[in-house]
Amino acid sequence: MTDLKEDSTLHNTSDIPSNAVNSLENLDEILKALASLSPVEYDRNRKKSAKDLSIQLKTLDDLVKAARKDNTATQETSLFGSLEVYPDPVDPAELFSDIKRNALTYIIMDQAQACALVLWIAMTWVVDILKVAPLIIINAPEKSCGKSQLLDIIGRLSAKTILSSNMSTSALFRVTDLYSPTILIDEADTFIKENKELNGLINAGHSRVSSYVMRIVGENFEPKQFNVFGPKALAGISLERHLQDSTLSRGIVLNMRRKKSHETVERLRHADKSEFEVIRAKLARFALDYSLQISQARPELPESLSDREQDNWEGLLAIAACAGDGWVASGRHSALYFSSEVTESLSIGTELLIDIESIFTAEDIQKISTVDLISALIGDEERPWATYNRGKPITPRQIALQLGKYDIHSKTVRMSFGKTPKGFDVGQFSDAFSRYTPSDKKLPPQCNEASQASPVIDSSVAEQTQHELQRGGDENVATEVSRNTTLTATPETLQNMTCGGVADVAANSEAYEEAF
Repeated sequence: MTDLKEDSTLHNTSDIPSNAVNSLENLDEILKALASLSPVEYDRNRKKSAKDLSIQLKTLDDLVKAARKDNTATQETSLFGSLEVYPDPVDPAELFSDIKRNALTYIIMDQAQACALVLWIAMTWVVDILKVAPLIIINAPEKSCGKSQLLDIIGRLSAKTILSSNMSTSALFRVTDLYSPTILIDEADTFIKENKELNGLINAGHSRVSSYVMRIVGENFEPKQFNVFGPKALAGISLERHLQDSTLSRGIVLNMRRKKSHETVERLRHADKSEFEVIRAKLARFALDYSLQISQARPELPESLSDREQDNWEGLLAIAACAGDGWVASGRHSALYFSSEVTESLSIGTELLIDIESIFTAEDIQKISTVDLISALIGDEERPWATYNRGKPITPRQIALQLGKYDIHSKTVRMSFGKTPKGFDVGQFSDAFSRYTPSDKKLPPQCNEASQASPVIDSSVAEQTQHELQRGGDENVATEVSRNTTLTATPETLQNMTCGGVADVAANSEAYEEAF
């Protein structure tokens, strides 16, 4: 077997000057060539190179490491362009207001969305010191709702942006591992569902703790870990149909709507590019001056947020704190607004539990056979059970598989007239009901996908929300909206989304404006 350590013909050393042996005259060229080698190739050459240069291995390693940093910096400049940091200290509150005003010049959106957008853009400049990088998900029910325009603004203002549509997935992994860029994914609905690698990059990149994915690379099929942590913005149509619940929960969802005839915005293509460059320079200065403060911040998070929502908003609220109490209040209101506007995304198992609980309650029974349970489930045509089995009713086995996840199994139950069919009694569900079903025990009405109606918020709830917001009770607002908001004629696919419309702002959005 060939000795790889001694066979230099197998190594990629053609760029190393042949006349450099035992001489330091061409040290820069040698280091540049060594720095360009892969880790495996460098490991095979380091001993010989150190011996030829008459230096210790550690010295060579340090020199090559520094050369690699120089190479990376050069590559980063050529990839993302150069940026001069703003020479003077910046006022974060003034900077954030400029970003917000800039966005609202070109995009119709409400105050909650604008606040989240500003904090997210600022996050891309300090992501290296954060533990969580929430996604920004720009969703629209159809074309011409401004989603691509909003993604364009994000690209102009965020740090180190890359549009993924012109890159292979393998290249995207490598670029993310090297530079932690802000990845922009437009038309995500057309390809993301079928691209498992891209899904892995998006989900794993949410948290620094779990940000590494393993891939096999190179001609030798060697395993390599890629660090995919970093900010990512996705835009698409009906993304609730194409993204997994786990992906949606990792992001802040901006639901876009087509603007009304009386609403006007300026054309982004006519925008002054220098204005964006000044804001970027100020954001770079903001990152230099406030990174330490952000890394040490422990912002107070609303208790009504779920664990995942608190993860998403902790870094954003730490950034808001740099701009003063006004932006902290706006950030908290925005977080509550996004979390309370729409019912929490529910798994199919949880939906089944809720419907079974409703059957026990409505029928005022303590036990039910599996046959009667299925009959009751499929009786509501607006629920998924009548077509759950590829267009046919849900089967006893499918019910068993779903309930088995909660350690609930059918058994022989004694019914009237001495019948003993397979079924369930209500006591089997008590633990699952208490753990997994919402406290109000109700699901919003579900409609078929053909319906195109938008969520309608009851006016009495809007008035109550306005009163609560004026009193400043943000936790009360989240609780009351979550408890009382009724969605009518809403497509089932919209139940997973977060945050209301953009152009056709719901009634309680006017009250929300007063909180800012």
